[in-house]
Amino acid sequence: MNIYESSQHTSNPVIYADSMNGVERFIKRLVDILVSGIGMILLSPFYLIIWLLIAFNGGQPVYKQERIGLHGRPFNILKFRTMCKDAEKDGIPRTEEERMAQMTRIGHFLRDYHLDEFPQLWNVFRGDMSLVGYRPERQVFIDKIMEHNPNYVQLYQIRPGLTSMATLYNGYTDTMEKMLTRLDMDLEYLTTRSLWGDVKIVWTTVLSIIKGKKF
Repeated sequence: MNIYESSQHTSNPVIYADSMNGVERFIKRLVDILVSGIGMILLSPFYLIIWLLIAFNGGQPVYKQERIGLHGRPFNILKFRTMCKDAEKDGIPRTEEERMAQMTRIGHFLRDYHLDEFPQLWNVFRGDMSLVGYRPERQVFIDKIMEHNPNYVQLYQIRPGLTSMATLYNGYTDTMEKMLTRLDMDLEYLTTRSLWGDVKIVWTTVLSIIKGKKF
């Protein structure tokens, strides 16, 4: 079943409790601010190079896309553009095959090494996102996910993130089955997360990127 198909609810809402206490959440937010701030400073030369490469290829270097985050509030996620300028200009989501066909040459490189997500450090610094958390989704896909599992709303207790166990091990979610698997993994993260667990996820993500792992 692809991501554009829908079905009846298959489960009832369940209350999932955040495993982090107030002190841990404060420390997590402080780490987010420090790491994202330092990261943007250290990566600024790469930001400039990528910006120029995209601009010289006739594209708008950075684009915004509305996602849903903490408390169910929308925010604009930032990315370096990897697809042609008019991709999804009609607002209709594309399949992975369609996105790949619309991707620019530099876009393929950026996506393969996750460099297109560098601007999201600003989202982390602002508080829209965290370094670790569920990947924020568009409302159109959330509506479809909730037709299968209404527990998605439980994720609104926490900030979405740049990476997660689901991102690492479930990969790109181009089917409803994978979206529901990702949701189960994200809900497990919500109820078991810890500061040390976040450190391990970030470290695993860095190693995976260095090794060229696709996810």
